[in-house]
Amino acid sequence: MGKGVLENFLQENIKDLKDKGLFNVIDPLESANGPVIRISGFDLINLSSNNYLGLATDSRLKAAAIEAINTYGVGAGAVRTINGTLKLHVQLEEQISAFKHTEAAIVFQSGFNCNMGAISAVMDKDDAILSDELNHASIIDGCRLSKAAIIAYKHSDMADLRVKAKQVKESGLYKKIMVITDGVFSMDGDIAKLPEIADIAEEFDLITYVDDAHGSGVLGEGAGTVKHFGLSQKIDFQMGTLSKALGVIGGYVAGKKELIEWLRVRSRPFLFSTALTPGDVAASLKAIEILSNSTELQRKLWENGNYLKHGLKTLGFNIGASQTPITPCIIGDENLTQKFSRKLYENGVYAKAITFPTVPKGTGRVRNMPTAAHTREMLDRALEIYAEAGKDMGII
Repeated sequence: MGKGVLENFLQENIKDLKDKGLFNVIDPLESANGPVIRISGFDLINLSSNNYLGLATDSRLKAAAIEAINTYGVGAGAVRTINGTLKLHVQLEEQISAFKHTEAAIVFQSGFNCNMGAISAVMDKDDAILSDELNHASIIDGCRLSKAAIIAYKHSDMADLRVKAKQVKESGLYKKIMVITDGVFSMDGDIAKLPEIADIAEEFDLITYVDDAHGSGVLGEGAGTVKHFGLSQKIDFQMGTLSKALGVIGGYVAGKKELIEWLRVRSRPFLFSTALTPGDVAASLKAIEILSNSTELQRKLWENGNYLKHGLKTLGFNIGASQTPITPCIIGDENLTQKFSRKLYENGVYAKAITFPTVPKGTGRVRNMPTAAHTREMLDRALEIYAEAGKDMGII
């Protein structure tokens, strides 16, 4: 009986998603995730990866990973608190704290794990969290796991945040109050108003938490959104990933020494999940070393991002209010968005359709992620394909 119930649930709901244009099809790559990728035997200009700086395929990172594997093996062999902490892990955390201008840092297995583990290690049922309504799913899940009261404020609306901070503070119901935001919002490419958030936090004694997954390596000469605004001493939690601009895998939280000490003894993903692999740690170390010594990759990323953004806007596409290389083409209708993405694919551009629940219903978009590794010729060809597909489908 239970099996029939499950089958009915799955069949009905999968059909519903397909009918609404919300069913996501995964396309396995037959190549590295570089500026051009191969899928089903065809080469496509890749505008869908988070590999902002092209470091995922960088020869220096590959060499560092291979050397570490030859020395330490392919896996760490244990959780960090038993004997899974290698000298490499300590070096990486020291390097991250220097890079982010904080006292200390702790490394997790993913950015999602960071938010699940760090928020719930500090906030609990006696607390409240003020969260931007467009925050990433991992922030939302981390807040839920904490059991704190969650109060969403309108996206980047500082007047709304201030009103709600005042209400929550004056209610006297909560021991601690946190305000949490993405640094760069990955679906629209806009930047959080961190100076205003820091001021409001100071006024109402709020803990500050910035998820800088899409800002680290991109803003602030690579050090991220907090550094971009000169707020390294005013943000309590700086969370970031090793898997986007840095090109590897993993996540981290940087902050005061006492905060990091607490996360080491109370953050459940750190305590109960095997440590990052030696190769990944060594590659991450090399990536941070590269970013610490040069801004060349950031410069190329921004040049390519601005070039593609200008081209798409000139063609007549709605690119929203992006302030970063992330460039959405907002189509609206979910089915039309899926068809447009498929049309691009058929003509040589891989730009994935993003629909609900990743973005609100009715705001389907094809999101473009130009990288430092794209050539001007690749971007020009992509713009030609966008123009043809957009005109054929009556979008522009």
